[in-house]
Amino acid sequence: MPIYEYRCESCAQKFEVLTRFAERDNAQVCPACESTKTRVLVSSFASFGSGESAASDFMSESSDAGGCACGGACSCGSPN
Repeated sequence: MPIYEYRCESCAQKFEVLTRFAERDNAQVCPACESTKTRVLVSSFASFGSGESAASDFMSESSDAGGCACGGACSCGSPN
């Protein structure tokens, strides 16, 4: 089961919940104020590799894609 990050609409507290994908949009109880006015957040994720070699592999792939970290198919990179 994945961990989802939520934000309470009442007190702005952020918290995480281990829940099924099918249940991620259900209201969760805020641990700070016990409100059920909560919203799922879009979270970043961590990728684990074999140290610097994994990072250099990523960087070489990015530079081969026209300098765009997302594969060169979008406008997130610097102009060529």
